Formats: sequence, C-alpha cells, structure tokens
Amino acid sequence: MQNYGIAHVWAQGDFVTRGIALALMIMSVLSWSVIVIKSWNVVRLKRLTKDAERSFWHSDDFGDGVKKLGGGRSTPQDNPFLALALSGQEAADHHHQTQPHLHDRMDVSDWITRCLKDTMDDSVARMQGGLAVLASIGSTAPFVGLFGTVWGIYHALLSIGASGQSSIDAVAGPVGEALIMTAFGLFVAIPAVLGYNALTRANRAIVTKLNRFAHGLHAFFVTGSKLSSAKGNGLRLAAQNH
Repeated sequence: MQNYGIAHVWAQGDFVTRGIALALMIMSVLSWSVIVIKSWNVVRLKRLTKDAERSFWHSDDFGDGVKKLGGGRSTPQDNPFLALALSGQEAADHHHQTQPHLHDRMDVSDWITRCLKDTMDDSVARMQGGLAVLASIGSTAPFVGLFGTVWGIYHALLSIGASGQSSIDAVAGPVGEALIMTAFGLFVAIPAVLGYNALTRANRAIVTKLNRFAHGLHAFFVTGSKLSSAKGNGLRLAAQNH
C-alpha cells in the first residue's frame, strides 16, 4: 500500500494527469476565494440594509439621511443605498435645472425612474460579480475529474497489459488511484454549487430591499412624500373620481 496514494499518482502520472490535478486545484482556490469575498460582501450589505431604510426615512432632511446612510464613511460603489439616494437627487436636480429644455419631452417621474434603474442595475451587477465563476466551476469540475479518471484508468490498463499481471492486486491499485480524480472533481464542484446557490439567494433578498428603497426614493423626489403617502393619495383620488 505504500506504493499507492495521492503522492504516487502525482509521481507516476504523465503531464495530462498532473495538468488535470493542477486545474482542479486552481478551480478550488478560485471557488473558495469567491465564496469568502462575496460572503463578506453579503454580510456587509445585510448590515447596511438592517437599519439603512428606517434611519434614512426618519431623518430631518435629505442631507441628514445621506449622512446616516454612510455618506462620510463609504462610497456609492460600496453602498448601494447611498448610490440610489445620490442618483435620485442628481436626477431630480438635473431635471429641475433643465426643465425648459425637457418640458413636454420627458416626465420627471420617467427621468428619475430611469436614473434609479441604471444605478440599481450597476449595483446588482457588482453584487453578482464572481458568481459566474462559481457556476462554471460547479458545472465543469466533475467532468474534469472524470476525464482524469478515464485517462488514469486507460494508462493503468495499458501498464497492466504490458506487465502481464491480471490479478486483483495489480488491477485494484492503479484503478483506485485513477478514481481519486473523480473524487477531486466532486470536492471542487460541491462547495462551488452550494456557494453559488447561497450567494444568489442572499443577493436576491438584498435586491428586494433595494427595490423597496428605490420606490420610496422615487415617490419622495416626484411627490415630496414617502411611498405609503403617495399610495394613500392615489387611492383617495381614485375613490373621489368614482
């Protein structure tokens, strides 16, 4: 048994076997790097979403709300809530300043909606960055490991046929070593798939809160009131019309 094992596979393997082992190792490092970095980012964003919306809407004015969102401690690239607030303010100011030119061309609601949507798309794209790596690794790593197993079994059978030994001892060792590659492929793929699903689910929850915050900002910049008040006014007007 001392002649078999992972070290023996590496020592006796050809360039294809070693290349597959290195590829799986690189995939594993990339996968865990993405999982750790994106998990830390999800935890950070969850801390922001925990009290960001409540603290912003309970501020005295917009400038105070921006400060509570972390305007002096974070950047719009790191804080999607801050990015949405600043984007909405910039869109409203731009529309008011250029209103003589945009009059009867684009409604203020449509303009602010477009700017908020662009900012939301940028934030979502940053949140989803790296997930494609996990999806690719999770789908290809098992087949890379399987290819290593097939290649190893092929060369093991050639060696056994050349030596003329067909006993179970001569077959079990080389074939068992070749199966290690399949295990490596699964070892790389399973964490990547689980990490991808967990991160996707966490990002979806954060995006839901960002959409809610963006709708509130839209109502604030268009009507000067929160979304709930805007909905109430709309229901009252509808009731009066009927």
